[in-house]
Amino acid sequence: MLAVASGTVSHVGVIAGKPTISVLHADGIRSTYEPVGASVRTGESVEAGQTIGLVESAGSHCTSTCLHLGAIRGAEYLDPLLLLGGWRVRLLPLHGPPARGP
Repeated sequence: MLAVASGTVSHVGVIAGKPTISVLHADGIRSTYEPVGASVRTGESVEAGQTIGLVESAGSHCTSTCLHLGAIRGAEYLDPLLLLGGWRVRLLPLHGPPARGP
């Protein structure tokens, strides 16, 4: 798993039985990654695109390995796609073959 932006690791641990990482960015947004086994420590500075851990499949509800990316400013949850900038994101259905599109 790569950090979506530069910042400081604000949390490494387990929440609700899932390994999680949070990174606080200069704009006050905190990115959260779950389930990710950390290769970083709380308080460590990270750069955008730096490896922060490995996505784990153990205990996931997904039929294959998946990442839950979150974005929070204070107590307000934001659309995590804002963290991905101009990247094109394709969401696949939970069951069945991927939808075909343009």
